[in-house]
Amino acid sequence: MKSGEITMKKMVTMMLLASIWSIAALAAGTRYQMRVDGLACPFCAYGVEKQLNSIEGVEDIEVNIDKGEVVVTMKDGSTLSEILAGEKVSQAGFTLRSFSQVTESE
Repeated sequence: MKSGEITMKKMVTMMLLASIWSIAALAAGTRYQMRVDGLACPFCAYGVEKQLNSIEGVEDIEVNIDKGEVVVTMKDGSTLSEILAGEKVSQAGFTLRSFSQVTESE
């Protein structure tokens, strides 16, 4: 085999992996990015996560304490309103500064 040649097995493997990644991207739920004022420690993050996890349809929550950022991924077909997110953040003792839906290119 010459340098740079791709075997049929490698090509099929790459195509299979690309298909799996595409399916996973299509199945992923809607994501929302929030700025939350007052996040200072892991305990703060836990409080926000606990409140947001009580919302039906939440699949995953990522908290970046340094940026004051929370990203919520909803299950496929579920959505999250800014009003409900704000209520839950407030119940945790924090202030929702901004709320936006994350587009695929972000």
